[in-house]
Amino acid sequence: MMDDGVVIREVTAGYGRRTVLHRLSARLPRAGVTAVVGPNGSGKSTLLGVLAGTVRLSGGAVGRPTTGRPGFVVQRDAVSDSLPITARDTVAMGRWALRGPWRRLRPDDWAIVDACMTVLDVADLAPRRLGTLSGGQRQRVLVAQGLAQQPDLLLLDEPTTGVDANARQHIVAALDREKARGVTVVHATHDLDLAMRADHCLLLDGGRLLAQGPPDSVLTPQALGDDRLAAGERSLPAER
Repeated sequence: MMDDGVVIREVTAGYGRRTVLHRLSARLPRAGVTAVVGPNGSGKSTLLGVLAGTVRLSGGAVGRPTTGRPGFVVQRDAVSDSLPITARDTVAMGRWALRGPWRRLRPDDWAIVDACMTVLDVADLAPRRLGTLSGGQRQRVLVAQGLAQQPDLLLLDEPTTGVDANARQHIVAALDREKARGVTVVHATHDLDLAMRADHCLLLDGGRLLAQGPPDSVLTPQALGDDRLAAGERSLPAER
């Protein structure tokens, strides 16, 4: 039986009067990687928001035998180019969840920040303004911010979309490292190869769970042959 790191029970959620997730139930393995896939508007990002606690439930419940706040890595285009902040300070924001935004970070916090930047190979970008970075560089900085939170549940929204091969390699290696540390990782993705690397997979459509289980049993040729799930260049269609 799968060790349930996160149990989602009959969850209904959305925005205002618009319901996105409809009585969705799923079980995610502890200390494993779960990929959430599906076509446009299927509810992937909303599910991550529910797990992060940023989207309120209108029904159901989420249970997880973990402590502390989840780490949530947003898509890089969710961060404004005009934000006057350096790459290092962006990663340091991950420590605010532990210290609070008005408390000064301690030397050990900065050591964690620098170590996370090294893992993602962005240490040399530390003094650069976030808005001056390329898409792949910015995505790696945001993943480093998530790691800096040292969460036991790490959530990522499209972590490899639009990044080059080098950035993708470092992001994938970081996810593998977190799994090895016992972190439960959940990522929404249209990257089919990344989804196939996961331990567990949820396939959503219209805010409902179509299938869950090992990726090779969920992402079948029949499922991927659906026009709404057409793979095209080993990538599922982008959600917007």
